[in-house]
Amino acid sequence: MRQHVTSKFSLRPVVLALAVLSVGSGASAGVFDDDEARKAISQLRAQVQQGQVEDKTRMDQLAEQLAQLLAQQTEQTNQLRRSLLDLNSQIEQLKADLAKARGQDELTQQSIRAVAKDLAEHQRRQLDLNHQVEERLRKLEPQKVSLEGRDVTVSVEERRAYDDALATLRSTDFAAAATQLAAFQKRFVGSAYSGHVQYWLGNALYGKGDVKEAAEAYRALVVNAPDHPRAPDALLQLSTCQTELKDRRGARKSLEDLIRLHPSSEAAQSARERLAAMPK
Repeated sequence: MRQHVTSKFSLRPVVLALAVLSVGSGASAGVFDDDEARKAISQLRAQVQQGQVEDKTRMDQLAEQLAQLLAQQTEQTNQLRRSLLDLNSQIEQLKADLAKARGQDELTQQSIRAVAKDLAEHQRRQLDLNHQVEERLRKLEPQKVSLEGRDVTVSVEERRAYDDALATLRSTDFAAAATQLAAFQKRFVGSAYSGHVQYWLGNALYGKGDVKEAAEAYRALVVNAPDHPRAPDALLQLSTCQTELKDRRGARKSLEDLIRLHPSSEAAQSARERLAAMPK
C-alpha cells in the first residue's frame, strides 16, 4: 500500500510557497515571459495538491525550484518597480527641464524686448543728435545774401556782426556803431561786406562828429573800390566833409569826380545841384 508523503514530513512550507507564488502570479500577471516555467509551476502545484510527491528529496527539490522561481519573480517585480521609478523620475526631470526652458524663453523674450526698446531709444537720441548737429552746421555754413542787388556769400558770424553794427547805427549810437564797424574790419578781412562796412564807418564817424576821420573813411572806399555800389555816395559824403573842413577845392573836385565816374547815379544828380550852388 502506497503511503503519501504527508505521513513522513509536512507539506506546509511548500503549500505556503505555492500560495505566495499563486498570489504573486495573480498580482503580477505578465511578468514571466517563459511559458515552460509557468507550465512547470502549474504542474508542481497540481502534484502537491494531489499528494503525488512521494519522497522528501523530490519535495526538497520542488521546494527549491519554487523558491528560485519566487525569487526570480520578486527580482523581476523589483526591477519593474525600479524601472517605473526611473521612468517617473525622467518624466519629472523632463517636466522640470521644460518649465525651465519656458522660463528661459520668457526671459529671452523679455531681454529681446528690452534690447529692442533700448535700441529704439538709442536711435531716437541719435536722430535728435544728428538733427542738432545738422542745425548747428547749417548755421555755420556760408550764406548767400544780397548787397546792393549783388548776391554774395558770407559766414553766419559775418552776417550777424554786420547786422548788429547796422542796428546800432540806426539807433544813432554812432560811437558804438563806429567801434563795431572798425572791429568788423579787423576780424573779417576781405569780407564781401568790406565796402559797405567802410561806407557805414564813414557815416558813424561823421555822426559822432569826427569829420576828418569820416573823410578818410570815404576816401579809402573810393580809392580801394571805385566801382563799389556805395562809391558814388562815398564821393558825395567826402565832398560834404571837405566843405566842413574848409577844403572847397577838394569838395569841388570830389563832386566833379562823382559826375564823371558815375554820371547816371542819384548821387551824381545831387552833385550837379551842389556844384551849381557853389561860388566860383
